[in-house]
Amino acid sequence: MISCSPAMKLYVGLLVVAFFMGSLSSAIPRDGAKRVLDKPLSDEEHFENGEHNPEFDHEAFLGEDEAKEFDELSPEESVDRLGIIITKIDKDGDGKVTEEELKNWIQYVQKRYVLKDTEKQWEEQKADGTTLKWESYKDTTYGPVTEEDLKDQTYNYKDMIERDERRWKRADKDNDGLLSKEEFADFLHPEEVQHMRDIVVQETLEDIDKDKDGHISLEEYIGDMWPNKGEEEEPDWVKKERQQFADFRDKNKDGKLDNDEVADWIIPPDYDQADAEAKHLIYESDENKDGVLTKEEILNKHDLFVGSQATDFGEALTKHDEF
Repeated sequence: MISCSPAMKLYVGLLVVAFFMGSLSSAIPRDGAKRVLDKPLSDEEHFENGEHNPEFDHEAFLGEDEAKEFDELSPEESVDRLGIIITKIDKDGDGKVTEEELKNWIQYVQKRYVLKDTEKQWEEQKADGTTLKWESYKDTTYGPVTEEDLKDQTYNYKDMIERDERRWKRADKDNDGLLSKEEFADFLHPEEVQHMRDIVVQETLEDIDKDKDGHISLEEYIGDMWPNKGEEEEPDWVKKERQQFADFRDKNKDGKLDNDEVADWIIPPDYDQADAEAKHLIYESDENKDGVLTKEEILNKHDLFVGSQATDFGEALTKHDEF
């Protein structure tokens, strides 16, 4: 096996960093909320100083990337494209959008990025037909790695490969050593599926636990979300996180988080955000209060759903992807 050159090592290192940034969206937290698996439907605050913020609804309804494209279209185009979206949401074609149909749409929008990313990386891996081998994935991702490379602590190839392989095996639901495209999606985005979430908890603990004692101390918790510690005055949000750690995260009050407490932190209580947003949109738009929305009612409140301008809604409208 050919030894990795310094340039190859740098390339592989950047590739691995890029992979982890892409596969686990909580990899670079700004505060405690960024580690939570059930992330908000939008990075926007739904209410600011007691005032409703429609940008939250726009991103929840269309997706973040598509919502950013809204400003490229006129109000007339906005309404036209919203009409197309309504037709897609109304699955049974009865002219009414139910709470369940709206909830399903919001869930679809939020998970669409997973499908697109999986498709892209599947193509880059040049998968063999309908399955992908671990060795093939490892070679494509890390390149040729020698025994000497595995001992090199500078790049931690050994730890990264072992971590990937552990995640790979968990994603391999039928234990055949191969990943289907669906299983590959679970591998890339373990935060999105229930049977992978203990892996995410374990990886989160390993990432933050710098002294490798199997727990997350307060200083490790703060250091993970505030890497500039000591270079500037501690901001208010960090002080609040210290309080969160003491009051809520550290349930047994021993000054550190164990595996169960990490799970309680990043896997929040049973709360269906898509369901709550669907209820909110119907409450705000249902003029006759019959519990469902007609196309007319949605278009009358188009500012709530898509703003005064709208997106072409990406591939969902142009490529007729399934919903």
